Amino acid sequence: MTLRFRALLVHLLTATGAVIAMLAMLAAVQEEWNLMFLWLVVAFFVDGIDGPLARKYDVKVNAPQYDGVLMDLIIDYLTYVFIPAYALFKSGLLPGWTGWIAIIVITYASVVYFADNRMKTKDNSFSGFPGCWNMVVIVMFALSPNFWVILGIVAALSVAMFTPLKFIHPVRTERWRNVSLPVALAWTFFAGRAAWVGFDPASWALWGLALTSIYLIFAGIAQQLIPERG
Repeated sequence: MTLRFRALLVHLLTATGAVIAMLAMLAAVQEEWNLMFLWLVVAFFVDGIDGPLARKYDVKVNAPQYDGVLMDLIIDYLTYVFIPAYALFKSGLLPGWTGWIAIIVITYASVVYFADNRMKTKDNSFSGFPGCWNMVVIVMFALSPNFWVILGIVAALSVAMFTPLKFIHPVRTERWRNVSLPVALAWTFFAGRAAWVGFDPASWALWGLALTSIYLIFAGIAQQLIPERG
């Protein structure tokens, strides 16, 4: 198998995210939230492995006819933003006007952020909250907090998109990667398990999901507060 063919296969792997997004959306329209989140977890996993493969096979050189970055952004907007925002609105977690405010703020702020060419920091982290609403919304489904709490979190993270606060990329941020990567894998497992059991309040997966989410949200900010040793 030639290097060019392998690079092309990486693009085709990335493209499967569009199909997964459609399957997740179909489940959402039918209000099959567990199935929707399972598809979004699959999409999250694919998104986590196609980047390292793209760099390994140098797709920009070996398969330059396709823009993998653009393809990835399109799919990420669907799976990270659009579908989770719809689920948050349609599920009833945010009743009445609060749901409308949330979907408008989430979709509008996120598309602006995704187009910002300053979103990546020098250490391959994100400058500002990177619009990972899929990760936020699944926690909301799992824990079912008061709607004012959900609205406050949505408002805070939307503002955080446009601040200098750092958020790690579990794969690409080298600092603490030996912890961050296993935590991200654990988050994927807990998220899949929580959706599989229908977000059963008695499931241990909900606690694992909450704890790993806290780490992934605050690790970058902690890195800003704790100087790196020379």
